[in-house]
Amino acid sequence: MACMKLGSKSEVFLLDGHTWLCSTGLQSDVIIEIGGTSFHLHKFPLLSRSEALANLIGDHPIENEKKCALQLHDVPGGAKTFLLIAKFCYGVKMELTPLNVVSLRCAADYLGMSEDYGEENLISQTEKFLNEVFGGWKESLKALETCEKVLPRAEELHIVSRCINSLAMKASADPSLFSWPMQGGSDMRNPNGTEFWNEIRTSAKSHPVGEDWWYEDVSLLRLPLYKRLILAVRSNDMKPETVAGALMYYAKRHLPLLGRQSSIENGNFVAPRSKISGTSEADQRNLLEELVELLPDQKGVTSSNFLLRLLRTAMKIHASPSCQWNLEKRVGAELDKASLQDLLIPNTGYSVETLYDIDCVQRILDYFMLVDHDDPTSNYIVDEEQMMEGSHLLKPIAKVANLIDSYLAEVSPDVNLKLAKFQSLASVVPEYARPLDDGIYRAIDMYLKAHPWLTDSEREQLCRLMNIQKFSLEASTHAAQNERLPVRVIVQVVFFEQLRLRTSVSGLFFVSENLDISQNLSANLALARNDLHTQEGDTHIRFVVDDMKKRVSELEKDCLSMKQEIEKMGKTKVGSWNNLFRKFGFSRSKSKSGDPIASKPTDTKESPTFSAPFVNGGDITIKNQ
Repeated sequence: MACMKLGSKSEVFLLDGHTWLCSTGLQSDVIIEIGGTSFHLHKFPLLSRSEALANLIGDHPIENEKKCALQLHDVPGGAKTFLLIAKFCYGVKMELTPLNVVSLRCAADYLGMSEDYGEENLISQTEKFLNEVFGGWKESLKALETCEKVLPRAEELHIVSRCINSLAMKASADPSLFSWPMQGGSDMRNPNGTEFWNEIRTSAKSHPVGEDWWYEDVSLLRLPLYKRLILAVRSNDMKPETVAGALMYYAKRHLPLLGRQSSIENGNFVAPRSKISGTSEADQRNLLEELVELLPDQKGVTSSNFLLRLLRTAMKIHASPSCQWNLEKRVGAELDKASLQDLLIPNTGYSVETLYDIDCVQRILDYFMLVDHDDPTSNYIVDEEQMMEGSHLLKPIAKVANLIDSYLAEVSPDVNLKLAKFQSLASVVPEYARPLDDGIYRAIDMYLKAHPWLTDSEREQLCRLMNIQKFSLEASTHAAQNERLPVRVIVQVVFFEQLRLRTSVSGLFFVSENLDISQNLSANLALARNDLHTQEGDTHIRFVVDDMKKRVSELEKDCLSMKQEIEKMGKTKVGSWNNLFRKFGFSRSKSKSGDPIASKPTDTKESPTFSAPFVNGGDITIKNQ
């Protein structure tokens, strides 16, 4: 169904400049002006079809040899639609199509072209055709698009709501169950209804249609009608994921700045080089705010990446504070699914202090901590091997801790980043969320390198953010040689590593003793079955135990010696500390380029990078007692 033909006569209307003439052989007696166009017509064909024209012509004063002149500047559809109405009144052939039926229906209502003024009048004809239009997807969409030109009258006649309900019903239903024409994005068809596969012409066959088949079609609608359509499909119980997908498609099409993200180059903020074309910033702002309100509230429906891109755009075009807060809240609800690159939001405020918007990330993290329901008392500390396998093994709070530690490491080289802001952001993450503290240590080390003017007290305060008992072996080794750390922290690292090694050896010794006792209890049976084998195993175990006892004894002597040296030095100069480190095998020399714990090229050879994911904790104080 593409069109409906009305009338039977051939074309009798001629255009002369901006004047339409009716070539019936009779002199016209009515002149109707619409806009800048004039129609020279006859009274009788108009009176027999239109109540409004009959009243206007009848009320017009009759003067000698003067034509009746009427002005109908507010007729729906303007001169183009009135030309079709004039043809209908004269019985001239005309076509009803999805593109003109709405304006004709509104104009027919305006002119009062009901059945009281002739059978099969224009109102009944257009209504009949509209019912056919609503049966097809593309026809309904075309009709809805034309409603914008005659919106007030189309609203009164409920044409807009009927179009939207028709489209919403079709978008919400399973497309494979119906036969209405729709756009198939995966169909590579030519105009003749055939398609090519491996350069072989075949008949066009239907392909599976996904739930997003209608996204592109409706994205051509203007925002007011699009918003009403989205609300209609939501009321039809459409899946939130599908609704969110449609809104994301619409946003990418109509928000140019959404795909042009700002960046930081050489420490400077770089704005998008291309300006918005065709749409004002106010229109962009209104569009973004409306789309944010339409996004489903369910968690996990809209990707964090898209939400953060919306947030960036909202900041650039100065969207309302409520809109930005709404986006921050949505991002915070699923911060564990965000990536580091998404969180690096350039600071676009009027009073720019830092390159990146630290305050925004702080608010997002605060909201995540409000909605996160992980049990802080549950012990889910994982070992380094599990950390190496991937972050999918971690709970959301641990993923966020990893993300924030990486974010702090990325923004810490900014010399304008205040210590209070760094501490505030790092301290929000609870200690139990960090299985390892390598990540926060790396961030602290990079901050110390970029801020060498910090006092000893500030360095001590900053280092309280990390727990040296949760350092990996690589982090401990690096920290023991890190000249940027306070001496007290380095001593704690060295001392704790000694204790950890002693504990490990003692554990092995305990296991070996238990094994020795177990072997003595079963000595008779073992001797009867395999006497030779048992004697060899016993000799080996005793050798291992003796070796461990010797190592433990040496460690105890080292620890005792270290305690005595620390007590003697008190407030000794740094040179004395260096002698102490060299005595116990810890060099304070700078890391070489081949050192496995040397940092990657992101910052410095002395900045630590570790193969294990960075997740961290709190403070530890070791007393010399």
